[in-house]
Formats: sequence, structure tokens, C-alpha cells
Amino acid sequence: MTVLSEIGPMLVDPKAYADGSIYEAYRWLRRNDPLASIEVEGYQPFRVVTLYSDVQYVSRHNALFHSSPNPTLSPISRMKLVRELTGSTSPIKSLVDMDPPEHGKYRALTSPWFQPGNLKSLEGRIRDIAREMVERMVDARCQCDFARLVAHEFPLQVILEILGLPREDHPVMLRLTQEMFGATDPDVLGNRSATNDSASASDLGAVREMMAYFDKLTEDRRAHPTSDLASVIANARIDGEPMGHLETMGYYVITATAGHDTTSSSIGGAMWALAEHPDQFARLKADMSLLPTMIDEAIRWTTPVKHFMRTATADTEIGGRPVREGERLMLCYGSANRDESVFDDPDTFRLDRKPNRHLAFGYGGHLCLGQYLARIEMRILFEELLPRLSSLALDGEPAMTEAIFVSGPKRLPIRYEIAPPVGAPRVADAEPNCPA
Repeated sequence: MTVLSEIGPMLVDPKAYADGSIYEAYRWLRRNDPLASIEVEGYQPFRVVTLYSDVQYVSRHNALFHSSPNPTLSPISRMKLVRELTGSTSPIKSLVDMDPPEHGKYRALTSPWFQPGNLKSLEGRIRDIAREMVERMVDARCQCDFARLVAHEFPLQVILEILGLPREDHPVMLRLTQEMFGATDPDVLGNRSATNDSASASDLGAVREMMAYFDKLTEDRRAHPTSDLASVIANARIDGEPMGHLETMGYYVITATAGHDTTSSSIGGAMWALAEHPDQFARLKADMSLLPTMIDEAIRWTTPVKHFMRTATADTEIGGRPVREGERLMLCYGSANRDESVFDDPDTFRLDRKPNRHLAFGYGGHLCLGQYLARIEMRILFEELLPRLSSLALDGEPAMTEAIFVSGPKRLPIRYEIAPPVGAPRVADAEPNCPA
């Protein structure tokens, strides 16, 4: 690939992110035009930032590069529809839309919740949920779609329990999360065609449904506060005043969705890589001290959040290249995390990769609040699961979600053998754990 005109359409094509061809485009851009100007029909012009150092630089300078008014790449038709429906550039207002000094005030509301010290108290319950996931795999009798059975469900149950939502509401939240982040995927759209208009209708409909749900939750938690995170959000105050409606809804939505979908993508990515590389699976089982580095490698390898947008607030330079005030910048985290100048053999999954300074959680002021929770969830799940797996392999063709914003495995068929729990008595005539 040597023609920039071929790359522009790929950057806005969900299929390129699903089939992995986007990485070829990233590679060409890093080598030939790392801050390329892109013009694609149906989108405002933008610059695409592909070098690790440049993504890091933009992320560090939040006053110079703003998240607002549109923190993700959207077609002009969607931006027009959102403005017509809401009178704003976004249907909600969340941390990802905010800039200094507003962003810091809102981030501080829940930052203590997501620090390692507080999360340690939740590890027991997270482990209980992880064990439930392992038992699901036992019940599935050695074959399952790991993405649907475990990866999509486990982090959802964790984050919704932290929020304080009842278990019976979890399926609704899973559906709405998938509609928001996978609105261009045919498996999410069903019988609808995957057009920009249908995607906009799908994700905006999901946002409205979520807002209606969280409106009721807010009323309940203000009247009857508990110790859950939903009560913290419902009763939060900014500069001495109750948090506004759009900001409150944005906080719920970003917590429920980002706290689920990105982690599920990383869990699925880890399992996909281990199933594809039996040598690394065997090595990890033999040496569980490699688990932390495997987790970070899976996060780098998958990079669930593919991009965020920034807008230059003044004429400036990035890596010695001029950028004009008002220009839009697409920060490509998947490209930064495979930058050859930072990562040796970046297209290879290496569970012992050190150092691994990936940018999958972002960088600077917008560094992901849930990064510690994501790592804890992954650690506990694989601590429970790996000792029980005697073998692991793919059992069909995996598939990624077709989406340009958040994407991960949507289908991951595997086959495996489950061993009894460590210390469990062996029964000679016990039924085999796999059908013959």
C-alpha cells in the first residue's frame, strides 16, 4: 500500500479494524506520513497521528489539544443528527468530552473509587464472579464461544455490581453497551443495513435508553443512598452544586460501558492469543509469575480503544510538523502500540514483553480511570481459569467487532479440557469432563 488516498477510507471503515488490515495502513503512515491530512467523503477533514511519541505528546498537552467538541470520529450526518436531537454536539457529557479545568473536577469525584487501595476490598467478590465464569466453561463441556460466554459477561457483572445494579438488569446493559460501541457491526444491527444513519440511530437509541434507566436509578439513590458507586454519582456535587443532568447521565454511561467493553475486549484478546500460541499457553501455565506481563501484552495487542479525537486550540507543531488552530487530530492508539521505534517485533504477541509502555489506557490527564480495575479483573479471572485448563485451542474462526472506536473479539470459538480444582479428590469412575 503506497497511496494515501487508499488509506483515508480505511480509517473510517469498521471492516478494516475487524480484519486487521488497518495495521498495514498504520505501518505505511508511520513510515511515510505520520501526521497525514485525511479527507474522506462524509467526514470533516482531519490529521491522523500514528507515531507513539506524537500520540503521547498530544495526550500530555490537554490545554493545547482539546477533547471537545467531538472526542470521537463521527460522520457529518451523525453530528448533524445529534445536534438536531439534543441541541449539543453530544447526547451526553462525560469525562471523555471534558477539558481542563472542568475535567479535573469531575474526574476527582470517583478517582478514589478506582485506586488500588479501594479496589482491594472488592477482590473477593470479583473472584467469586470469576469462579462462576469457570463453572460456565465446565458446564459447556469443552467447547464454547469464549467471547460470549465469559469475556463479555465477566467484566459487565463486575462493573454493574460496583455500580449497584441488580443482576436481572445485566442483560439489558450488555445489549445497550454492544449497540453503543458496535453500532456499525452487522451482528449488532441485525436486519438493518450497516450505514452511518443506521449506526447513529442504534447508538443514540442505546444512549437514550440508558439515560432513562439511570434517571430512575438516580431518583432512587438520592432518596435512598447506599455504599455503591451509583450513590456517589447520584449525589455528587461540583463547586458546591449538584452535578447537572447531562453530566450525571454521562458519568453513569461512561462507567457502565467503558468499564465493561474495553476489559471484555482485552480478556478476549488474551484468550485468542493463548489459543493461537500453544507454546505461550504452556509457558504461562508453568510459570504464573508471567501473568502480569501477559495481561499488559494482551491489552497492547488488542488495544480496545482504537482512537480518540483532539482539536488544536492554537497554531503549534507535533514532531516538528505544523498544525493549525482548529485542526482535528485522530490519535491512533493501535498504531502507537505497534510503533517499531518503541516495541521490538511489535506484531508478535509476547507474554514476557518488558518493558511494555503501551498507550492502550491513554496518557496524561485522560489516562483511563479504570486501568487498575481492568488489570485486577484480568488477573483474577486468569488465576482462576488457567490452572483448570489442561489444553486450549481455537475451534473455528474468531471474529472482531466491526467498529472504528471500541473493538474486540465478538466471536471466539475454543475447545479445551478442564482439570479438577487443585486439591479436589480424584474419582476413578467419574464422568469424563469432555464428551467422547
